[in-house]
Amino acid sequence: MEKRFVYADNAATTPVAAEVLNKMMPYLTGEYGNPSAGFYTLGQRAKAAVEEARKQVAEVLGADPKEIFFMGSGTEADNFALRGVMHSKQVKGKKRLITTKIEHHAILHTAEALANEGYDVVYLPVDNYGVVDIEALKNAINEDTALVSVMAANNEIGTIQPLKEIADICHDRGVLFHTDAVQAFGHIPLNVKELGIDLLSLSGHKINAPKGVGALYIRSGLMPLPIITGGGQEKGRRSGTENVPSIVALGEAARIKGERMEREAAYVRSLSKRLQEGVLSKIPQSALTGHPENRLPGNSSFVFSAVEGESLIMNLNIEGICAATGSACSTASLDPSHVLMSIGLAHEVAHGSLRLTLDVQNTEEDVDYIIEKLEKILDRLRKMSPVWEE
Repeated sequence: MEKRFVYADNAATTPVAAEVLNKMMPYLTGEYGNPSAGFYTLGQRAKAAVEEARKQVAEVLGADPKEIFFMGSGTEADNFALRGVMHSKQVKGKKRLITTKIEHHAILHTAEALANEGYDVVYLPVDNYGVVDIEALKNAINEDTALVSVMAANNEIGTIQPLKEIADICHDRGVLFHTDAVQAFGHIPLNVKELGIDLLSLSGHKINAPKGVGALYIRSGLMPLPIITGGGQEKGRRSGTENVPSIVALGEAARIKGERMEREAAYVRSLSKRLQEGVLSKIPQSALTGHPENRLPGNSSFVFSAVEGESLIMNLNIEGICAATGSACSTASLDPSHVLMSIGLAHEVAHGSLRLTLDVQNTEEDVDYIIEKLEKILDRLRKMSPVWEE
């Protein structure tokens, strides 16, 4: 098969969609007004554009626009959710934060920082598919618990969590519930009212908007303490002049994803099924990680014995294929993925991980190309491996 370029790392980031770029371009040129400069038309138009984007994001979540607050990234939204709630007067001095062992580092490192401040942080275990242990959650909630934070879907293995069940448990005990939906937003339905979510983080660059913009849904009535203070933008929740072009882009990307979600998810899921069946049937000693069915549509995560994930990524890159090993945000580390270790994989197995994440721009030809090249690469690497046995 002729060499081609295949981008299969959409969990790391996505290309900016043409419709999104066209919508934001005027705000990079002639429409350069500051939304806070509302005394003249240029500023008023900028403010109107921000408010339109707020409505677009809210509609996808089933939220009220006044509950959407724009941030600089999903990481900032996660930080604001955890720090803002734990530091707020509304939790009445409660010190316990509950999260899971497989969260993104935006949550884990923020939780660690809170622990260093004297907060009591509990990390819930997950099963072999990466699903949170519900009984452990029930046992962990006590009278001192202020917040539970469980991601909507894992960025590495794609497993979707039972959000409504978790939210119901939290609310029965008077505890707030936050979900990091950076990887899930725009790809699976997330109605915050139906699910009972109190706070939800999302990011633009995972849904074909630019990098450097995100949002936090905060249920009406909640008052997390701001972590960025200044001019009082975003109703005092997040100061700093609004990034109008990127906010407009996020709104347009959210609108598009909301309208096309069902159709796009079905298409991407069919590609992922083709990829998974091809890899597992043609490559010996390969295994799918994460839940076999209840996972993000585009996520396919594998482990292969007797190879290193880093070698796989480098060899795939030579063939024009972009992929990831472990979490895209921790590839500089030589340690095995904390997610794969948490689902019970051995150290040496976790090192042979490969994440391939597809989206609407991918094709069946892309999938077949990946399978063909991956089969050849693994055969070559294994023949060089001192631990490989046919």
